[in-house]
Amino acid sequence: MSIMSDRWIRKMALEHGMIEPYVDAQKRDGVISYGVSSYGYDARVGNQFKIFTNVDSAVVDPKNFSANSFVDRQTDVCIIPPNSFALASTVEYFRIPRDVLVICVGKSTYARCGIIVNVTPLEPEWEGHVTLEFSNTTPLPARIYANEGACQFLFLQGDQPCETSYRDKAGKYQGQRGVTLPRI
Repeated sequence: MSIMSDRWIRKMALEHGMIEPYVDAQKRDGVISYGVSSYGYDARVGNQFKIFTNVDSAVVDPKNFSANSFVDRQTDVCIIPPNSFALASTVEYFRIPRDVLVICVGKSTYARCGIIVNVTPLEPEWEGHVTLEFSNTTPLPARIYANEGACQFLFLQGDQPCETSYRDKAGKYQGQRGVTLPRI
């Protein structure tokens, strides 16, 4: 397995629509950086947020998830309450090649503020907007800035295509758009 460079990411984005919209440089003036980097792609968070709230004393159950656990906000700056989290999605739409697995790591700017970005791996032939989870681990409110960098995706290419891809399995999150809640 090899980690793929900026040259490969650029080619796949421009010729095969792997990342749309694609930013062909690191944008960083006055913003949390985003765009292609040496061995990854820094994706942006959109402006639609689902902020966790426990007003109704709901139980978080992945098999029977209640949308009432969230307050929806469209905003340029999302405030996450202390020891809470918010869901959002990437600005970018991804189309992952059959011989590639993508892992995600948080941006150091957020990590240094106690904000963890969690994303599960993007499987071969998955496509969609990526749902991002921002956990505020601090006892203070935390800010997330829409349309700025949120996390970095690393592209790992296998030595051969997988036998069964996410598309082959008809995965439940295939083609998701915007923030997507848990599904069973």
